[in-house]
Amino acid sequence: MELPLFFITFSITLFVIGLTKATDPPCRTTCGSLQVKYPFGTAYGCGSPRFYPYITCASSGDQLLLTTHTGSYPVISISYAASTITIAPPSMSTCTSMHQSLNFGLDWASPFQLGPSTFILLSCPPPTSSLTMKGSPVCDSSSSYLCASIYTCPAVIGLGLPLFPPTNTCCVYAPANFNGKSELDLHMLKCLGYASVASLEDYPTDPSRWEYGVVLNYRSGAFDDFDVDNKCNTCESSGGVCGYAPPENSFTCLCSGGINTTTDCNGYSHDLGFTWGSVSAIRSWKIWLGILAGLIFIGAT
Repeated sequence: MELPLFFITFSITLFVIGLTKATDPPCRTTCGSLQVKYPFGTAYGCGSPRFYPYITCASSGDQLLLTTHTGSYPVISISYAASTITIAPPSMSTCTSMHQSLNFGLDWASPFQLGPSTFILLSCPPPTSSLTMKGSPVCDSSSSYLCASIYTCPAVIGLGLPLFPPTNTCCVYAPANFNGKSELDLHMLKCLGYASVASLEDYPTDPSRWEYGVVLNYRSGAFDDFDVDNKCNTCESSGGVCGYAPPENSFTCLCSGGINTTTDCNGYSHDLGFTWGSVSAIRSWKIWLGILAGLIFIGAT
């Protein structure tokens, strides 16, 4: 039985379309207003596997997120030179908006640690000088002027406090510490909210001009450092994006047009339109190739 030529041609067309559709979405160099570079990535297979799934780009493409066991937090800035990111937890208070806060925490296995942020605990049981953790005082009395400053913000009424409340209901939590669950435990401290100050700028007593956010340090592993020094810089300079190929998570340079290489994007054609190196593309290729082989065999008999 011979199959019509148009049927075989149609099958080949479906094969190419199916392979193109099966490719993984390309890694991006930006997410919202932020530049995304190694070791961060915008999705699975992008950046370093140590940072996925902690750092991802929202499906809308307009917000880079840090996800931990306590929630997802918008990343508002990255310093690749200092190896820090700054996040803005939605329940964090600022001078313009104060409200009850949820616990904030990090995952033990993640490459992130608390950085040089200043946590100010709000609406705590007075006197906050008696607040302790494991028997040790947690409030820094030398920075009490920060409490006096932030309590001038009219937003304090959002925490059920009167205007210009007594400062002994505020605590500059320094150095900030987590509980056994790696969380800022507001329930244990009996405080309703917190503000985290990333920088006082040049206005130590003007909370309306402070930069709010939680600064986190991140640690690159030995393999990440090796890939940056020996592979990633070359890949990025050739227009590629650094990523990894599961399941071995070996280094991959992702180029425009869907080309994956182990070195860089120089000398590769970008006209193929699909990613030969992607897992889904290879799986789809094998399936379609088997179907085509069967159709050709039937057509030849």
